[in-house]
Amino acid sequence: MPVERLRQYLQDHHVKYVTIKHRPAFTAQEIAATAHLRGKELAKAVVVKLDGRFAMAVLPAPDKVSASRLREVTGAKEVELASESEFAEMFPCCEVGATPPFGNLWGMQVFVDHRLREDEQIAFNAGNHTELLRLSYSDYERLVRPTIGVLSTRN
Repeated sequence: MPVERLRQYLQDHHVKYVTIKHRPAFTAQEIAATAHLRGKELAKAVVVKLDGRFAMAVLPAPDKVSASRLREVTGAKEVELASESEFAEMFPCCEVGATPPFGNLWGMQVFVDHRLREDEQIAFNAGNHTELLRLSYSDYERLVRPTIGVLSTRN
């Protein structure tokens, strides 16, 4: 179900994409290795709470969200990672931990780390733990219209 919804959205907006199937993997770094991608090419979505409201931070797989940097970019006073139990019901068509970085589809504001702009293409979870979608970063940015900034620290 999650892959079909996302595919339909991309098709409706005339976006070319490639599907990458891989064996089940659960962390961003495992997914990148399993799919034979460099970690920085894989975009991971992290659900955060900004002054109590949910938002999505999207960053390269090896990176970690920096609360202080996210605070600077968003202007929020309080920034915290949301727990999976807090947001799982918001994404009923996605497996927990495999949410695609299209927070706009769920009415969420999206913030993207500037490093994702370094590559022409990005790959990301398609809503499950066995499939990625790859598309041009410019198409992603056109569809999502995220706020770009320095959001993370590199591992």
